[in-house]
Order: sequence, then C-alpha cells, then structure tokens
Amino acid sequence: MSVIWYECKVKYRKTHETGEQKVTTDTYLLDAVSYTEAEARITEEMKAYTEEDFRIMNIKVANFSEVHPFENSDRWFKSKVSLVALDEESGKERKTNMYLLVQANDVKEAFENTEKAMADTMGDYSIPAITESPILDVFPYFTGEEEQLEKFNVIEKPEENEEVEEETEAV
Repeated sequence: MSVIWYECKVKYRKTHETGEQKVTTDTYLLDAVSYTEAEARITEEMKAYTEEDFRIMNIKVANFSEVHPFENSDRWFKSKVSLVALDEESGKERKTNMYLLVQANDVKEAFENTEKAMADTMGDYSIPAITESPILDVFPYFTGEEEQLEKFNVIEKPEENEEVEEETEAV
C-alpha cells in the first residue's frame, strides 16, 4: 500500500523568541489513510506543540512520491525530478515528473540530498526545480510496532554476559 501524504495548515498563537505572541499559520505534513485520520493525527500532534486553542485551516493531499529526512537539516525542500524514458513506439523521450520532499539547510544541499535519494534509480533523470517548502515538520505514521520489536529483541545485559563468561571459564 502506498503512502498518502496530507498537507495540514494549522492556525494558532505562537510564542516567538522575543516572548511576543503572534497568531500564525504553519504547514505540517503527515501520512494517513483518509482526511478524517489526517485531521485526528494533526490534532494530536498539535496538542504537543501548543496548549492554547488552534484551528485546522486546510487539509489537502500532497503530491509527494517520497519524503527523505536528513540529519542536521532544518528546512524542507520540494524537488521536482523528471524521469526520462524512451517510448519504443515513437522513439521519442518521455518525461514523467515526480516530487520529493527533501530535508536540507539550503538549495545546494537539497540538490545533493535529492541526488542521494535518487542514487538507486536505474533510469535517467534530471532535477529541473527545487523550491523551499513551507512545511515545518513531517509526522510519519508510527504503528507502535517499533517499540514492540525493541521489547522482543534479545539484548544481553552486562550481568548475564559476566555469568556466561564465568561458566565458560569453569569448563
């Protein structure tokens, strides 16, 4: 099942670095299976951001094929990638566009990160456009399975290792 990304615009009172409070509208991205789930998820996420009232102004399906976070980056960029394919019937090149959301600090780094994201692509492609996105944060779907896997992982404790070593030495 493919991921459906939703862009959610939320209006709320935000406290700035100066201590001044201003009403602002910010854009967030999250994946969900429906508009209803997107609304419920952004409501939960916003409760962590602000204790004051907020209003969901807009929810729309985003046209991102993939989202690529990178460490030590603070902004999101929309990269337009044109995949080039040869039409065997006509012999002409056909371009199919897709959009990636890539995290970076500037446009140059966004270009480099887009190339990293496309590194495993077998076909030819070009990157005709990269623009800074208004998206502040991305909330991927979290099933809770990640925590369950950690619980069931066999992680040896230091005391157990010492007991095993002592038993090995005794034999």
